[in-house]
Amino acid sequence: MTNFPEKKHITKAEINELPMRQYEGPIHLCRTPEEADKATKKIKEETLLGFDTETRPAFRKGESYDPSLLQLATETEVYLFQIQQTGLTPDLLAILSNPDIIKVGVAIDRDISELRAMAPFEADGFVELADPAKNARIKNLGLRGLTAILFGFRISKKEQVSNWARKELTPSQKTYAATDAWLGRKIYLGFRDNGLI
Repeated sequence: MTNFPEKKHITKAEINELPMRQYEGPIHLCRTPEEADKATKKIKEETLLGFDTETRPAFRKGESYDPSLLQLATETEVYLFQIQQTGLTPDLLAILSNPDIIKVGVAIDRDISELRAMAPFEADGFVELADPAKNARIKNLGLRGLTAILFGFRISKKEQVSNWARKELTPSQKTYAATDAWLGRKIYLGFRDNGLI
């Protein structure tokens, strides 16, 4: 059992006082269908994955884009799939449809529906982290707030509205994207260890 925090709400100002942390492990960037296939062969063996997507921001009314990046975090590494270039390969779709591979994240319904608009699949095995957070009466349901409450550090959001459709992602974009998926997995384990999942 980890020591579960008593605190149920944290303000933006309080979050900004916390030390900054980010994912520091191996990051694998998949830019071709072949690289995606190689990565998914390893990921298919996993039972728990942090999950997230990134989409190029739209600044004009009526403008929208398909997701550019799909992130999957294992215990020891994070895989970034540039899905505008790799496509949603059959193996990736198999992972997203597999009820035996738990995929966890925050605000995932939209991510799933946007991915399904690119390639139809039967989404299974997904866990929305806001649900156990609500059950624990935590008020901050976003990734940044949950991280601050559960782990006492903050994460950078400066790449959030960067251009995720770029062919070459910056090191800062890669770290940001990996951090989001890594934290989804970490938060899930925190809830699970405390009997909330």
